[in-house]
Amino acid sequence: MSLSATWPRLRSLQSSERRIGTVFHYCFQTMGNSETDTQSTVRAPFAPWDRRELPGLFDVDDTARRVGNYKWTEMKLFEALGGWIATVPELDIKVRLGTHCYHHSWHADIWHKRLPELREMKPERLTVPANEAMERFIEAMTEPEAPELTIEKLVGVYRVLIPRFIAAYTYHRNGASEITDAPTIRFINFILQDEFDDWRDGEMMLQSLITTADHVRRASEHQAKLEAIMVEAGGITGPGSIGTSVSTSTEGGV
Repeated sequence: MSLSATWPRLRSLQSSERRIGTVFHYCFQTMGNSETDTQSTVRAPFAPWDRRELPGLFDVDDTARRVGNYKWTEMKLFEALGGWIATVPELDIKVRLGTHCYHHSWHADIWHKRLPELREMKPERLTVPANEAMERFIEAMTEPEAPELTIEKLVGVYRVLIPRFIAAYTYHRNGASEITDAPTIRFINFILQDEFDDWRDGEMMLQSLITTADHVRRASEHQAKLEAIMVEAGGITGPGSIGTSVSTSTEGGV
């Protein structure tokens, strides 16, 4: 095809390009101009279907403190279950405790790896109990050692400690920002699956053991003793483990 034959097509393409360029230039000039466009064309930072919120309930320090408390308590639970495997006479319970022992070891390892990502400090400095009452709770929970005290051992773990873990983890997950703290939320979701499964297993083991009025008395008395200490501690991470429902307002003299 000769140049003279293609020239009209080239001119047509050039004309089209100029028109397209003019349209784009006009769009950028009038973007956000209420006089030329009643609806803003500036793209929102989040899509309409993305309901995540940027600020969460916890800053970096809060998250690091809570994670350190989680790690400490998971380690103590791992140690307790591992020690009881040798003293529990019921074979089916011995096997199940071995499985749960591994779960809590893994949870502690997850939180150990998460700590350096949260603050530039040694994880050991944050791996501490929430308070002195939490230390006393662990001591009281692990106090039963005799082989005939399987009920007391299981009550402390599956009717007091693990329900508190589930509550603290759920509160943290629901209050964390899905944008700035997504790794922590992901870890909690994995851990919660274990906690719920272990809680169910533990309750079934207890129901299989509690068959007399005396068993009921032993279970309820030991649970009440441990619950009192846990309430004093305020939960896995201390007061505010699951938030607070107490109003601090003094408006109107209240």
